[in-house]
Amino acid sequence: MSDDGYFDERVAARYDDTAAELFDPAVVDPAVDFLVELAGKGRALELGIGTGRIAIPLAQRGVPVHGIDLSQSMAARLRAKPGSEDIGITIGDFATTTVEGAFAVAYLVFNTIGNLTTQTAQVACFRNVAAHLEPGGCFVIELGIPELQRLPPGDTMRVFHASPTHWGIDEFDVANQRLTSHHFELVDGRFELFSLPFRYVWPAELDLMAELAGMSLRERWSDWTREPFKSDSEKHVSVWQKPAV
Repeated sequence: MSDDGYFDERVAARYDDTAAELFDPAVVDPAVDFLVELAGKGRALELGIGTGRIAIPLAQRGVPVHGIDLSQSMAARLRAKPGSEDIGITIGDFATTTVEGAFAVAYLVFNTIGNLTTQTAQVACFRNVAAHLEPGGCFVIELGIPELQRLPPGDTMRVFHASPTHWGIDEFDVANQRLTSHHFELVDGRFELFSLPFRYVWPAELDLMAELAGMSLRERWSDWTREPFKSDSEKHVSVWQKPAV
């Protein structure tokens, strides 16, 4: 693993192409609307800002945005994009890296909390966020629900995507609450493997992490449009709030 973590130059160079569906306005706009509402007239802090999929349109809506990311390669892609001029970027581990000022909202999108592969690091992230939030500020996480119900007893692998140019396989370590996403992608006529480790985490565990950091659950939905969160929801968008006083 490089100094950029798992998102090194090889990954950053084609990240926007491989994740093209996530840049669709139908995906981006509801998230930005949600965050604009929470930010109000305050600042936003994105943890794992990446190439700016959410940060740039959020800044274009008038919200001052600062981001933290471990990968200089991903940050360089962000800095090269129109609309990124006023977005601040700090290179570092978002579980522990600090930046100046207070924020009305901090957020982690698209399963990024899982990039912290230990419970200790995830708890540290919540505490780090709480220290950056102004009184009454909110922490938002978008995260998939672990798909253990789709895993037959005794199996450890699940194919989550299959096409002529890409195979995605999740490998579960249920005893240790971890999974590794293996991506086999066709590049220049041959398949390349990219594997990314995660620590999956349940909503109730996140609520406890928030409580340890002095925050409490404000709302939880199944998506950015505020559809109700139910037993069969495939993901959740959760908001925890720091006390106003």
